Amino acid sequence: MKRIIGFLIFLPFSLFAQDLPIIPEPVHIVNNPGFATLSALTTLYYTDDTGKKSASFFRDYLKETYHLSLKIKSGHPATENEKAVIFQQQNNTNHPDGAYALTVKNDMIIIEGKQAGIFYGTNTLIQLLPVEQQASGKLNIPACYIYDYPRFAYRGMHLDVSRHFFDIAFIRRYIDYLAYHKFNYFHWHLTDDQGWRIEIKKYPNLTKTGAWRNGTIMGHYPGKGNDNKTHGGYYTQEQVKDIVKYAADRFITVIPEIEMPGHSSAAIAAYPWLSCFPDEPTKIPLSMISQKSMVEQQEGRIKLVQETWGVFNDVFCAGKDSTFRFLEDVLDEVMKLFPSKYIHVGGDECPKENWKRCPHCQERIKAEHLKDEHALQSYFIQRIEKFLNRKGRTLIGWDEILEGGLAQNAIVMSWRGEKGGIEAAQQNHFVIMTPGNPVYFDHAQSEQEDSLTIGGYNPLEKVYAYEPIPKELNKEQSKFVMGAQANVWTEYMDNPKKVEYMIFPRLSALSEILWSPGQNLQWTKFEKKLPTQFQRYGLWNATYSKAFYDLKSSVRPPTDDEKGVIWEVIADHQEDRIQFEAFPASDTGKIEPSPISGKPGQLAITHSGTYTANRFGAGENQLLSSITQNFILNKATGKRITLLSPLSEKYPGDGAFTLVNGIQNEKGLSKSKEFLGFAGTDCIAIIDLGQEERVGKVVVHFFEQENSWIWKPRQTRVLVSENGTSFNLAAEAGDQAAIPSDNGNGKMVIQLDRVNTRFIKIIIDNWGEIPAGKPGAGNKAWLFIDEIEVLD
Repeated sequence: MKRIIGFLIFLPFSLFAQDLPIIPEPVHIVNNPGFATLSALTTLYYTDDTGKKSASFFRDYLKETYHLSLKIKSGHPATENEKAVIFQQQNNTNHPDGAYALTVKNDMIIIEGKQAGIFYGTNTLIQLLPVEQQASGKLNIPACYIYDYPRFAYRGMHLDVSRHFFDIAFIRRYIDYLAYHKFNYFHWHLTDDQGWRIEIKKYPNLTKTGAWRNGTIMGHYPGKGNDNKTHGGYYTQEQVKDIVKYAADRFITVIPEIEMPGHSSAAIAAYPWLSCFPDEPTKIPLSMISQKSMVEQQEGRIKLVQETWGVFNDVFCAGKDSTFRFLEDVLDEVMKLFPSKYIHVGGDECPKENWKRCPHCQERIKAEHLKDEHALQSYFIQRIEKFLNRKGRTLIGWDEILEGGLAQNAIVMSWRGEKGGIEAAQQNHFVIMTPGNPVYFDHAQSEQEDSLTIGGYNPLEKVYAYEPIPKELNKEQSKFVMGAQANVWTEYMDNPKKVEYMIFPRLSALSEILWSPGQNLQWTKFEKKLPTQFQRYGLWNATYSKAFYDLKSSVRPPTDDEKGVIWEVIADHQEDRIQFEAFPASDTGKIEPSPISGKPGQLAITHSGTYTANRFGAGENQLLSSITQNFILNKATGKRITLLSPLSEKYPGDGAFTLVNGIQNEKGLSKSKEFLGFAGTDCIAIIDLGQEERVGKVVVHFFEQENSWIWKPRQTRVLVSENGTSFNLAAEAGDQAAIPSDNGNGKMVIQLDRVNTRFIKIIIDNWGEIPAGKPGAGNKAWLFIDEIEVLD
């Protein structure tokens, strides 16, 4: 019996199902009465090799997850009454790439699609399976009809295996996670300063030396010493071939990344002649270097694999032809292992300091008539791109490859916000969106994050709200946005369980953003699917974050009839009850909290102190969760503030109000939501105190971490005004007034001759260009401002 099911193109809206917990949400769903039952009597049929891959994948999933073994056969069932799942090719060219139709009716299930479409339909079928183990050996699947296809052609996930190495077993598991969510690209970050992870036969030292480091800093950067433990590992070429095939069987393309010209310390440790200065020792601060590396350098070893995080000046020499011969040799071997059309070459965060003083690089600039070192980076990338193009491949690079002019056929990965992606698309270059805010999955996903993260705050809701096509692009330019991906940098992920914790459930949210049509994206519907999805993670034995169930808090300015600042606390279940507690900053007894009438979960903060919100279940006295926040109030707290300088997209906080919300950062970059970041620009703000006030001191709270290019203010000026338009200088202070602290949080106190004023203008000067000898030398510094206090 051969059955062909035509794809359904149009469905009346009234038939759309609302209750099947499928992630990502399909284009069209129709619920039907009844169900199909999978049991040992069910047979899996396939009609071609594509169907066979999907049938085998489904069979293996059932056996591993439910201990249910099914037979698999070529062809079709002999009768319509046979219990069967059919995986069959649909060659109709009128359907989008990746389209499929899934029909579940009685005990017959049919998945019909084009190429990868059959596989995507298989993973939808997996999501229809029960999430509880079935003792009966039977699995009931709800009767339905689904027609589906992806929104974006590029749906990617990245994994950094250089900062911490992960074995082949986990790489396979990671690829399975992508397959379950219908991702089709795996970006494998194989090389960086902290380790070279792929065997290159022509250059054995890359793995003999470059794959191993003598230690790693402990704790959050800059750390508390070195663990003095050897870290490392690499993948043989046979293992790489195995992973590429494993992914291809799941219709996932593996894109290798070989970093250049920066982030190359591991390669230089293996072959020092790749450096501009082979005889200059690798620089690792004494507070961060391992004892073994100290001894090795004392005994004459010059170059080391880096043991800390950040950006380093020792990069590939762009002036030596031997550097390019090396890279072409490496890429030749890489391309033999990876059939991907795309090869990622990094291109990000390349300091120019060594190039500026390198005679070879300066000679290259002169010979090629280049403007400067930024143009030299463009030359470097374009030279590699031409090599890849001759081999039939396309170069992908981070958005720094825009520096000095974009290579002709290159694809840009926009990570420093969306600006690079917008610029590339407007120049008719293809782009993949991967902005740190919100799709860097190494950032915290909970306000109360208790695990070590690099910083930032990308909660599940923010990921789900992301739109990969920037509003600045018109319809034609939007066509150059191939899709998006999330990046998983592993400085603070040293084991598979931590990686799982950081990606789930955000990976599920991203999958829906990249697959489902915009009109199907509904947060309220998605969050209702999460409890089932969490159970499914359990079936996979995957660790996941439960931050979704946390109390969510924010601070807003008061309305005209409110005082102080307003702390808003929201529970995921509206019927839950929130109760506040408050303790004053000084030892004067307990403050009586002031919840706002008619606004559950909102508290007016009118005194400095420590405030706690406790969540109780509806009608219960059992404490389910709590959240605590310190508030330090001053004359500027909650007042109207206007920001006159541009914010970085990466560190926008809650806008200008962040500077007067009464919260001072206590956790450095791990709570960077409380910072406003300025990339090479000053912070200029005007605060309206609402009425004339006596002012004797202004305190600017900042964050400083020079190794991350974040510098203290160079100078701060305070100006005052009676009318908000004409300002007079009241006081100023240089960088010597900055008071540092151990965790990077600092403050600058500006004393005024006591004045009466209503308007205060604060000009906080960025340090400017980072000086020679410092990490990031020659680049513009970051300025991070946390809070501005106005005091008597």
